[in-house]
Amino acid sequence: MSDVREKILATGQRIIAGKGFSGVGINEILATVGVPKGSFYHYFGSKEAFGEAMLECYFEEYLAELDHTLRQPSKTVAERLLDYWQDWQDNQVSFECQGKCLTVKLGAEVADLSETMRLALKRGTAGIIERLAHAIEAGIKEGSLSIESDPHSTAQSLYQLWLGASVMVKIVRTKQPFETAMLTTRQVLNLST
Repeated sequence: MSDVREKILATGQRIIAGKGFSGVGINEILATVGVPKGSFYHYFGSKEAFGEAMLECYFEEYLAELDHTLRQPSKTVAERLLDYWQDWQDNQVSFECQGKCLTVKLGAEVADLSETMRLALKRGTAGIIERLAHAIEAGIKEGSLSIESDPHSTAQSLYQLWLGASVMVKIVRTKQPFETAMLTTRQVLNLST
C-alpha cells in the first residue's frame, strides 16, 4: 500500500472517529494530509469506496490487536478476555467518552446509507465475534470460565452488550455503563467479581 493512501486512510479514520462519516468532507481529510484531490480519486473511486477501505483497514488492525490480546501466554483465557474488555473500556473512556471505535461511531450512521460500508462493518464484527467465540471455547476447555449457552451465542451477546454500553457512555458521559457491562460479562462467564 502506498504511503499517500495509508496517510489518507489513517487521517480520515482519526477525523471520522470524532465527527462521523457524514460530518467529514473529502477536502477536510485531504487538507489535513496535504495532498491534492486527484490523489484521493487515484486511490478511491468515491467517498463510499474510501469509507469501505477505511473500515477494512480499521478491522485489520483491530483483529490483529485482539489476536495479540487473546494469545498472552502467561494468562488464562478468562484473564485475556477480561483484558480485552478492560482495553475496550480504557480506549472508549480515555477520549472524554468520545471513543475511537469506528463500529460504535459509524454502525448506525452508515448502515442505512451505504451497503458496501454496512457489509464491511458486518465482516469486521463477525471476525471479532468469531475470535471471542473461539476464546470462550478455549476457556471452557481449560476450565477458566463456564457458560450456560453455546460459545458463539455468548460471544455475540457479549459483543452486543459492549457496543450498547459504548453508546450509553456517549449519552451519559460517565463510565457507569462499562462498569455494568463488565459485571454482566463476569456473570455470563461465571467469573468471580
